[in-house]
Amino acid sequence: MPTTPPRISLMAAAEVRDILTALQLGQSATAIAGLMAIDTDSWQAIEQRLAALDGDLPAALRSLA
Repeated sequence: MPTTPPRISLMAAAEVRDILTALQLGQSATAIAGLMAIDTDSWQAIEQRLAALDGDLPAALRSLA
């Protein structure tokens, strides 16, 4: 029985946008709060997409800072 891959919720997508903006503005506390607000299923989807691109979240965030 095939399983449905996890999806990134609209709220999590908005959080990611806000996290990237906060990082660009040097607002690390705001970025951390945004990371903590992302739901578990969206995290799994984000991690899968990054893995498909041979990346991971910590490396992606470090490249933006």
